[in-house]
Formats: sequence, structure tokens, C-alpha cells
Amino acid sequence: MIYLFASIVLSVILLLNFRLFPRFNVNTVQAISLNYLVCFATGYALLPGPVRRCGGTAPDVPFSLDFGQTWTWVALGIGVAFVVTFLLSGASTQRNGITATSLANNLSLVIPVCVSLFVLGGGGRAFDGWNYLGLVLAVVAVGLSTYKKSAPDEPKTAKTSPLVALLPVAVFLMYGFTNTMINVMNVRYIAKGASPVVVTLTMVVGAIAAGTLLFGYRLIRGIDRVEKQNLIGAVTLGIPNFLSFYTLVLALSAFKGNGAFVYPLYNIGVILLAAAVAALFFREKLLTVNKIGLALAVIAIGLISWQELF
Repeated sequence: MIYLFASIVLSVILLLNFRLFPRFNVNTVQAISLNYLVCFATGYALLPGPVRRCGGTAPDVPFSLDFGQTWTWVALGIGVAFVVTFLLSGASTQRNGITATSLANNLSLVIPVCVSLFVLGGGGRAFDGWNYLGLVLAVVAVGLSTYKKSAPDEPKTAKTSPLVALLPVAVFLMYGFTNTMINVMNVRYIAKGASPVVVTLTMVVGAIAAGTLLFGYRLIRGIDRVEKQNLIGAVTLGIPNFLSFYTLVLALSAFKGNGAFVYPLYNIGVILLAAAVAALFFREKLLTVNKIGLALAVIAIGLISWQELF
């Protein structure tokens, strides 16, 4: 549970970064593009070092890309998908509004949950009727707790083109895909001996490649310029970004790849903690429907994890 809790806290720290970026004039796209270099440095620092053995010292364990391994290509693809998902989220937020994008993001938990239950076998953990009821309530809770009334100047979807209207669908599918593939990596490869740090670092390499191309394109076109606050933003974003994914991978390993258990608790935990932080530090108000959603979230957590709790 400690890894799951750590992943939730680190994910909320990510949200705090995005919330504070405008206050410090940080270019969000540039910070996202460069944060994966910081992610890699953070992960590299976590690689196993010298190990004392029989009075001697074993050499450091170096990081390298083994292109002969299937999981290397899968991990690189997941890294590229991270950046694509960020870009789709930004485009959807700008053209369809925060509400539609937030709902698409959070409701995507149904994809890894269903894959975990019906394809990967739920990590050997049998789900009963109360657990399934908890999953249903979790989806409802996510929808209610993230609902926001559209601001007067927020974009309306009624007059948008079909492609723009499909952006939230793309966000839903990409978030669901990346979370599902992280779980598949855990079940198929990490559980069979691959190092969680090396696997996560390989994902970051894929994200670095995509992020560098994005940053270079925007730099050449004159859209962005390198500024001190953007570099600082990349650091404050990159460290919790890597650690949130790394601890999520460790949480999945601890629960034997049971994404049907981990992802609902993760999503709901992030929503509950983020709501508490927003109310405490930013004085954000919750609608009645949001409060109902948070209450349902607590009930859903109890139903999904009652075996572990009791």
C-alpha cells in the first residue's frame, strides 16, 4: 500500500506544478518537453550501485537499451505515447474545455481495469459482487467528482468539427492505452525478472525522443525560447513525474499486476487528495455533485478493497 499511496501523492504534486506554472510564467509545453530529461536523470540515480559481496565489490549495473528484447520496444512505445497523450490533453482542453477532457482522462480507468480482469486474469485475485459494485461506483464517482460547470468563455463543442469533437475520445483511449500497457509490462516482463527501474527508464527514453522533437520543432519555428523559469519548471515536474510512474509500477508489482484493484484506488485517491489540497491551499469550491462524487469514491474504495481492509 505504501507504493500506491506514494504514487497518489506524487501525482498530486504533478497537478500542483501545472496549477502553479502560470503564476511563475512557466511555459507548460516547454516544461513538459524538457521534463523527461529530468525524469531520466532521476531514474538513473535509482539504478543499483556497487554491491558488497564476499569481501569484494561488484561493478555498477549500467543502463543500456537491449533492442533484442521485446519489452524494450514496448517500453519505448509507451514513452512516446506519454507525450502524445499530453499533447492530446492540451488540444482537447483548449478546444473542448476542461470538463470534457478531465472526464475523458479519469474515466479511462475502465480500460486497464477491464483488461486486467478479463485478459490478464486480475493478478490471481478473485473479484466478488461487492468488488464489481465498487468498480461501477468508482466510474460514477470519478464522473461526478470531476464535473465542472462550463465557464462563460469556455469553448463549446456544438459548433466544432467532427475531428475536434473526437479529441476527448482520443484522450480517453490514449490514457487507457498507456495505463493498460504499463500493467501489461508489469505482468509480462517485470514479474519475470526485468528491473522496474530499467523498464521505467526505457519508457522515459521514448518520451525523451518525442519530447526533444517537439521542443526542437517549437524552437526552430520561434514558438518557444529557452528561459530560466521553464528549466526550473522542467525540474520540479520531472522528478515527481518519474517517481509517480515508478511507484505505480511498484504498486502493481506488489499486488501481482492486479490493475483492477490498483487503478480504481489510484484514480480515486488522486481525486480525493487533489480536492483536499485545492480546497486547503487554493480555496477552490466544490459543487454539490462533486461532494456526492467524493462520498461515493470513499464507498467505492471500501468495496473494491474490502478483502485487504478486513
